[in-house]
Amino acid sequence: MVSQIQPPTQPEVIYPDSDGQPVANNTIQFGWIVEIKQNIEWLFADDPNVFVAGDLFWYPVEGRNKIVNAPDVMVVLGRPKGDRLCYQQWKEEGIAPQVVFEILSPSNTQTEMDKKLLFYDRYGVEEYYIYDPDRNNLRGWLRSEDGLDVIPQMEDWVSPLLKIRFVPSSEGLQLYRPDGERFLTYTEISRNAEQERQRAEQEHQRAELAEQARRDAIPRLLQMNLSIEQIAQALGLSVEEVRTLAQE
Repeated sequence: MVSQIQPPTQPEVIYPDSDGQPVANNTIQFGWIVEIKQNIEWLFADDPNVFVAGDLFWYPVEGRNKIVNAPDVMVVLGRPKGDRLCYQQWKEEGIAPQVVFEILSPSNTQTEMDKKLLFYDRYGVEEYYIYDPDRNNLRGWLRSEDGLDVIPQMEDWVSPLLKIRFVPSSEGLQLYRPDGERFLTYTEISRNAEQERQRAEQEHQRAELAEQARRDAIPRLLQMNLSIEQIAQALGLSVEEVRTLAQE
């Protein structure tokens, strides 16, 4: 009896989801990462097939766990929202992140950024943006037939895929939504939400006071021998509403 030789079992490839390094090297870099990520998430909040992530490991090639990068912010159009330990492209219908942002910190070297550009060029990124908040310097690349090409003029540049507008100024970079609204920090958004809550509460209180004033007016107007119809017209109510309130 001849026994068949079993092929050697291939070892399982592990795809780490962390390298032990911090998301950002300082509060300025972290603030920019959070602002860009959150504002793009809000921009596409109603689209279930836009995935936005910050500092998430992206593995473009199955079985090659050394080929990896973790963009500060990446946007994937055509993939569902949801949590992921890492972005394994072969499990995502082969769709690469189309838009990538990097926020520089003093520790970033030119060699490191050159490698990132090569990586994003090789693995299919359509738009790549780098912002250096310390030097207030913005650069961008857009994919052409030959790969990622430098965008020569970033002033008022509009992202072809995201439709957001870049406005560099002496005070710093400003980003604008397609509706013209400026990207806001978390603090600004929280403050605006609180102001909106207070306005809604005040409006509710005014409506309650106005309703109570109309209720209080009905008995007095009846004592003045006004008809139900006249009172309804004077208070902007229906005849049935006046009858009901008069009986309370």
